[in-house]
Amino acid sequence: MKVVILCGGLGTRLREETEFRPKPMVEVGGRPILWHIMKTYAHHGFRDFVLCLGYRGNTIKDYFLNYEAMNNDFSICLGQKSQICYHGSHNEQGYSVTLADTGIDSMTGGRIHRIHRYVADDTFLLTYGDGVSDVDIRSLVEFHKSHGKIATVTSVSPVSRFGMLDLAHGDRVRKFTEKPISEGWMNAGYFVLNREIFDYLGGDDCIFEREPLERLAADGQLMAYRHRGFFYAMDTFREYQHLNDLWGTGEAPWRVWA
Repeated sequence: MKVVILCGGLGTRLREETEFRPKPMVEVGGRPILWHIMKTYAHHGFRDFVLCLGYRGNTIKDYFLNYEAMNNDFSICLGQKSQICYHGSHNEQGYSVTLADTGIDSMTGGRIHRIHRYVADDTFLLTYGDGVSDVDIRSLVEFHKSHGKIATVTSVSPVSRFGMLDLAHGDRVRKFTEKPISEGWMNAGYFVLNREIFDYLGGDDCIFEREPLERLAADGQLMAYRHRGFFYAMDTFREYQHLNDLWGTGEAPWRVWA
């Protein structure tokens, strides 16, 4: 089953890190956040990836073209009979990675539409290239298969960035809650989609989270998988720092692999 990852956005809210590289290549613990996302899927047995490239996509291409050399010791014979011999092996054996140029200015729906030729199976996985989670991908897929609808979105209860005050009469603070979890649910990505989704997509200006998902919901074809574990999206420098702090202290909940 293919895993499609959206990697083409500008990442303007994280300009400190994305001026010269795409957001999926911003590092958490010395590795691109894209690597962390792929490791999560691979842990659950999904190792066939399609990356939707856009802004500074060549940076991602270079990363994978040089992956063997940068992650192994090697010996090289120089000259006309140039040859490289790699020593040992990294832990990403067997990954298949298709790198697809989906346009600089394409919206999310347009990017997904452009890679339809690389998706032959009836069902595929989709997520964003900037959010990490400990979601059980196999359980998510089984949930999708159980309901028979076109699309499943993983939903999480958002955590407020701010402490919340419960005020009593007379401005007395009755209760203080630091960063409480909301009672609502939000889109965390980690979709499972049937190929019929391509019938809901338009051209490059199609925003997946607008008309396609709205139409799916109106048609009764969108289901939510409620994930009560960890999810965190890296949209700002503060969030980038938080993820690196979690990794640095050995408390990264999304590290489900050994």
